[in-house]
Amino acid sequence: MKWALLGLLSLVCGVIVLGNTVLASIAVTGLTGALFLIAGGAQIVGGLGEEGFGSKAFSIGMGVLAAFLGLSFLFNPLQGAISLALLITILLAVSGGARIVFAWTMKQTQFFWPMLISGALSILLAAYIMANFATASVQLLGVLLGVELLFNGMGFVVLGFFLRSHPELAKPKKD
Repeated sequence: MKWALLGLLSLVCGVIVLGNTVLASIAVTGLTGALFLIAGGAQIVGGLGEEGFGSKAFSIGMGVLAAFLGLSFLFNPLQGAISLALLITILLAVSGGARIVFAWTMKQTQFFWPMLISGALSILLAAYIMANFATASVQLLGVLLGVELLFNGMGFVVLGFFLRSHPELAKPKKD
């Protein structure tokens, strides 16, 4: 039953996030900034222990860059949200194009159409976001987070009811 309760909590959080996608986007950007700052600091510390000037300089330089990016996201969350939205849009377009290319290698199989449609939909979604980028960019991360929380919640609710109806699967097997 704990999985179903976790699922309900995720569903509620998803609805809350979808209720204010701009605030959620800024929160995601802030978390991303904090994680980049921590990773950059760790990279700098790790780089100090590197052998050789080139390796040390590269590692410290990458750490400084990551820390700078983290600070930029933390101090400019709105611009960070827009940057992340642009990155996601580019990734959608590139992954859609790659799936279309892969679809042609599957031309003689039953997987051709699903792969082709999947790629085309990703490209269309990227085009839609770019066509409405002024309004979509500051909401995109929040919408994606909210939708993921809803899907995650539905999955956990289903898992909870499944395990309730099949209790033998919920218990670990003894050797």
